[in-house]
Amino acid sequence: MLNQFQSLDRFLIEHQAYWRFEPFFDSVQPDLLWHEVNPDLCQWLESLSPQQISAYKQNNKALVDDMADHLSCIRAIETWTTIAQSQRVGLTLPRGVDNGVPGRKLEQILAMGETVIGDHHGREWLEWCSGKGFLGRILASHTQQKVTSFEYQQTLCESGQKEADRQGLAMHFVQGDALSEQASQAFHSEQHAVALHACGDLHVSLIQHATKKKLPAITLSPCCYHLVSSEHYQALSKLGQASDLALTRQELRIPLQETVTGGERVKRHRIEEMTFRLGFDLLLRDVTGNQVYQPVPSIKKSALALGFEAFCRWASEQKGVGLPRLDYAHYEQLGSTRYWQMERMSLVQQPFRRALEIWLVIDKALYLQERGYQVTLSEFCCRDTTPRNLLIHAVKR
Repeated sequence: MLNQFQSLDRFLIEHQAYWRFEPFFDSVQPDLLWHEVNPDLCQWLESLSPQQISAYKQNNKALVDDMADHLSCIRAIETWTTIAQSQRVGLTLPRGVDNGVPGRKLEQILAMGETVIGDHHGREWLEWCSGKGFLGRILASHTQQKVTSFEYQQTLCESGQKEADRQGLAMHFVQGDALSEQASQAFHSEQHAVALHACGDLHVSLIQHATKKKLPAITLSPCCYHLVSSEHYQALSKLGQASDLALTRQELRIPLQETVTGGERVKRHRIEEMTFRLGFDLLLRDVTGNQVYQPVPSIKKSALALGFEAFCRWASEQKGVGLPRLDYAHYEQLGSTRYWQMERMSLVQQPFRRALEIWLVIDKALYLQERGYQVTLSEFCCRDTTPRNLLIHAVKR
């Protein structure tokens, strides 16, 4: 892991021009960012149709294979981002344990549950940021060991406790703030701590509390790396702290740009909304003369059906700007053109997403090693189930 981290660190710094940008904002420029340093890449990107761009967005391997002819450095990414997948045979659930668990979430929970049960250390479980305790139910039913489910929202604690009691599971919900010092009271040295998709500072808090209390094992799948209080990433490991990468909070969003959930309707809504927002931005620049992007609040997806002109009138009211008579069809077309320019640019960033995510995850793994843990990194489920499928498993030496 140490060698992998150092290689990734050097690679990301050396090639930062190809991932350190924001497609949404930079799409306002008529030329692609690399037209001087890599005109061959730009020519290839500009030759792509919307259909080809959409296909590449869903097939990273095909993208890397084809783009490597114009950006050779991305061939190296696979070497550092290939992670072993956990071996699974499947769990048989007692009747009712999966009550109320959505299908895709159930797949994730079953995958992580089987992985941690297969290498369990300790006499109890601590389920961090538990929600209603879906993962805890599986752990309690399969091991007959006590599960402490720590959750911030009182209503989720009450709902989870009620269901656990109904099923006769040894689960105890504790309401608390995971970012407070008082949260340390939920930890003790007999627990195996688990967290499925704990966000940002929440998974950092788990790691810090668990190592301080010397828990026998910690297993977590990080998520939403940008949900942190600081403006820049606060590395945990010594190597991470020595790095010159200095990721901003906005750059911590880059690994999360890949999604596999949602059908054609969701994709269509995204294209429509982004086209409207990008077109309105160009309209607003012309009307006001202000060339700085002005954010517009979120809007109900149903309101998009009213069309681009209605969106612009609503957005201008939100910004307190009066609109003159305009050719809305013209600006909608500009928005569509800019949307595909944005998507075209994001293709260059796409292969670097996993490299950035693994850099972030290994930083946490190295920190755990420094605290006396034997650490493994794996994919606990396939990408189609969730792109956030990296699992840190740490066992106290």
